[in-house]
Amino acid sequence: MDLSSNAHRLERTHQDVRADAVDHYYALFQINGQSRIIQNDRNMELSVGDITLVDAARPVTYVSEKGSDQWWGSLQLPRRSLLAHLGLEPRCPSRHSGAAAARPLRQLLQDAVEDEQSMSVSANAYMRLAFYDLLGAIFAPSDPEDASLHTDKLFARICDIIKDHFADPDFGPCDVAVEARISLRYLQKLFTTRNSTCSHFIHSVRLDHAARLLERRSFLKTSQPISEIAYASGFGDYTNFSRKFRRRFGHTPGSHSGDHAEPERIR
Repeated sequence: MDLSSNAHRLERTHQDVRADAVDHYYALFQINGQSRIIQNDRNMELSVGDITLVDAARPVTYVSEKGSDQWWGSLQLPRRSLLAHLGLEPRCPSRHSGAAAARPLRQLLQDAVEDEQSMSVSANAYMRLAFYDLLGAIFAPSDPEDASLHTDKLFARICDIIKDHFADPDFGPCDVAVEARISLRYLQKLFTTRNSTCSHFIHSVRLDHAARLLERRSFLKTSQPISEIAYASGFGDYTNFSRKFRRRFGHTPGSHSGDHAEPERIR
């Protein structure tokens, strides 16, 4: 926990973000006075007892009320851990108002600071989970449509990441999670709720690409080796490619011309 105070205006610019290269959020607790946070074109007023989430990987401006001391409690939250607990990417800044909401978190922070030296590893882990559970309860969207919208946008971004990297045969779910800045467990959950898996989607994108290259090969009547098409589509092993292709399309890669009826895809 960090405590900050007493500057009327603090700015974190694009240059600061690039220099720091941080990948976390801040939970800010307005302990005294009033202030304003500006991020992502959103202007949010804070009063005593308010809690807000700020994305440290984006520029942000803090403006304090003139003529009074400002005190914030600030808790650093690794991005992937927070997203795994919230189940979505929060809009930033996001605010929860009311002293009652801040009280248990502030008390938990105070206890953690006072007991830091004597706290065991297991107690530390329990304390972290307690922080995330409380933040999840506070910032989870009350409107299911809002949650669905955020989740759909995140899933669309994940699909774009896969489509940008599928040609790398070593690219897999762990790499997708790192690129999307979420946990592997949450990544798999996003696909499970859509009756699929991340690995299945990656293979599906690769097979779609291979099918298009094979159709082009057939149309132009070129002698391009099918193994070359397999490798260009992200398959490091031709036997594996041929087996998956036959299972997906019902025929061998060599007989694929684009005239075959394609089985229904799982998207």
